[in-house]
Amino acid sequence: MKKISLVLCFLACFFCLTACGQDTKKTLDPEVVTSLEQTTSNLVTQFLAALDEEQAAELSDQGAEYLEYVITNYFGVKADGNGMLNALKSWDGARADLGDFVSITGMNAAYDDSGKDIIVTLDVVGSKRTAQVEAIYKDDLYKSLTSLTTNINWTFGEKMEKAGLNTLLGMGTVFIVLILISLIISLFNFIPKIQAAFDKNKSEKSAKVEAVDNTIAQIIEKEEEADDLELVAVITAAIAASGTSGSADDFVVRSIRRRKNSVWNY
Repeated sequence: MKKISLVLCFLACFFCLTACGQDTKKTLDPEVVTSLEQTTSNLVTQFLAALDEEQAAELSDQGAEYLEYVITNYFGVKADGNGMLNALKSWDGARADLGDFVSITGMNAAYDDSGKDIIVTLDVVGSKRTAQVEAIYKDDLYKSLTSLTTNINWTFGEKMEKAGLNTLLGMGTVFIVLILISLIISLFNFIPKIQAAFDKNKSEKSAKVEAVDNTIAQIIEKEEEADDLELVAVITAAIAASGTSGSADDFVVRSIRRRKNSVWNY
């Protein structure tokens, strides 16, 4: 009996702790719900839906601070400027698929899972499709609006079509990249041939340059020999004319050496 009592006490304590650990879901004051739903509805009907693409672009160009000022003063809600810029972009991105704004058919406001923010959802009907506009408010004194997004309600067929297109696009991109890689790899076979052709051209050019150098060297050598012969003839004639020796047949000029620092050097 004691063991059974201990087990029962243990189970009772366990269930009590589990019950204490569960968070009780917060509920909103009906007045707050009405106020936030009305504010969000006004933002959609009098702000987002009332602007055409050109007006929305001009308003976005004014910047986050100006947009925050407009929302706060005209709609009486403290808003984050960057969040409102994103709201304009989200609505413009959905404009083509949604079509012209028709009406709002439903509203809902509740805390999120964390209990720190309030999410207001509007069911919007357009001329082409329906959408949900989701606004997030901080649960603070001012109920500050942080973001507002527009999500198109796609049908199952449209979702499958988009998924198929995305799959084909992804697979096509992969195959194209693989084909390009295979082509690049196949081009590697031509690299040795190209390198051999360049080496052949270089060897031919070096052979031509060497031949030209040899020709020039031979020409210079011949010119030097001719110059030496002319010099020998001049010296022989000078010695013969000086009378120090007999005729030019009596001596032979065998070598010529130029003196350094001579005035006759040239």
